[in-house]
Amino acid sequence: MSTVKLTGLHKGGGMSSSNYQTRRLNIRNRQSSTEWSPFDDLALEYDAWFEGEGKPVFAIEVPAFRELLPTLPKPWLEIGVGSGRFAQALGIETGIDPSSKLLKMARRRGVNAFLGHGEQEVFDEESFGTVFLIVTVCFLDSPLEVLKEAKRILMPGGKIVLGLVLKESPWGRFYQTQKEEGHRFYKYATFYRYDEVAKLLEQAGFSIEQVISTLFQRPGKVKRMELPQKGYSSSAGFTVIVAGKQAVTAFGSSAGDNSSEVQTVQS
Repeated sequence: MSTVKLTGLHKGGGMSSSNYQTRRLNIRNRQSSTEWSPFDDLALEYDAWFEGEGKPVFAIEVPAFRELLPTLPKPWLEIGVGSGRFAQALGIETGIDPSSKLLKMARRRGVNAFLGHGEQEVFDEESFGTVFLIVTVCFLDSPLEVLKEAKRILMPGGKIVLGLVLKESPWGRFYQTQKEEGHRFYKYATFYRYDEVAKLLEQAGFSIEQVISTLFQRPGKVKRMELPQKGYSSSAGFTVIVAGKQAVTAFGSSAGDNSSEVQTVQS
């Protein structure tokens, strides 16, 4: 089993301390910034979505990741692990989230879950092979800082995997309308276009390698399973982006080309 190195965050109940190496750091200030999350008040309702109206959507989204898993280096971390639904389905061992109530659910699903924000230096440098952010970027206050932190904790050759509802998609437009109407979840969200996400990845030092699209059925009309398709499509309600950590050259810049041009799904 790979050892996850922490820079001082408290481990959750039920996890063996022998599995982790910790540094002696004063984390009082960090803890004060993670005492409450808006999702603490919405935790039960959030998790119930996966068994209710969101069940067919979740069933379509998970296979978009599964075909990628054999190519992703371990160990794996999910930033914004929430209640652990995706982590459990995909076999992601470790997660971090600012909601203590959601983390309790994630731990019950077998995830080594830690309280904290994605931009905090919780883990040691080069601790993970792959970092996942699944429907998380839209809820981040500082997405670029989180992506930079993901790069720091990734091993050389590591991958970042994003699961996104893009702003230009039918689902993105649907959720944007709900946000404007003060929806209990989506009022906290900021949705991004594909080109905006590509730019953030480039700025953080990643190079896009693969894009998967799925959920072509419209909101409220999901009646059947779908197979994921390779490439970007503005018609897809859910997009998965895999990007690689760029090597840093002797001059301090990142090597490699992070072109935002990807194969487009043919209609």
